[in-house]
Amino acid sequence: MTARFSSGTSASETNNMPVPFSTVNALVLREVKYKEADRILTLLTAERGIITAKARGALRKTSKTSAATQQLTYSEMTVFENNGRITVNEATVKEPFEGLRKDFEAFSLGCYFAEAAETLARSDIPEPDILRLMLNSLYALSCGMYSHSHIKAAFELRLASILGYAPDLSKCAVCGKPDPDNPTIGISTGHLCCRECRNSDIGITDYLTPESLSAMRYIISAPPKQFLAFSLEEGSVPYLCRACEDYLADYSSRRFQTLDYYKSIRTSSLSDS
Repeated sequence: MTARFSSGTSASETNNMPVPFSTVNALVLREVKYKEADRILTLLTAERGIITAKARGALRKTSKTSAATQQLTYSEMTVFENNGRITVNEATVKEPFEGLRKDFEAFSLGCYFAEAAETLARSDIPEPDILRLMLNSLYALSCGMYSHSHIKAAFELRLASILGYAPDLSKCAVCGKPDPDNPTIGISTGHLCCRECRNSDIGITDYLTPESLSAMRYIISAPPKQFLAFSLEEGSVPYLCRACEDYLADYSSRRFQTLDYYKSIRTSSLSDS
């Protein structure tokens, strides 16, 4: 027997009924042109994680939603849902991250962050921590608060940690030493290991320095608004960057095209300088 509500409408019928207009704060992870003037948006929200929405007429010059539906823009949107399809009716910019529009390399790195979030965040499930991570990382990029390498490494490790894949950096998994002089990290296992112990069943490892190990511990444990607030000697930066990138890549089991593109842009800018 079909369950019925007091209105006399069946549960199955209710699922297909239009949902009244609602307001949502959303970060535009990706935008795709649809037909002549519409945009299909991939949005990250705190309440529903990843959602897809259509912004009708957003590409028209007279559109009031054009700026608010651009990639890497955080906006307040009024949406309408019908038969599982979401339409953006109104949108106002909350944070444009203007610095990204002036720095193509920074924008490219932001697109990598967006692709990683789109790939790993869940649909129709609350993802407030990932949204907060994205907003803090994009703000730091936009304002030039830290180097790109600094922000990128912290983002990668923090994202893996939010998803429940934080490495165990408390001690060497083999000998139990809490602060190895020559530390390594098992990329597939997430275990800390002395370089002397790494021939044990730890899997493929990346070398670290004591300073980069300390930075990784900080990134994992710091409050959300402070995860970038660490300093690192220049010589330890490459160790941190490689370990964090490899670790997220192993967790996601995929190659990010936006990361490859960012690296090509960065290599080009370094060769020109």
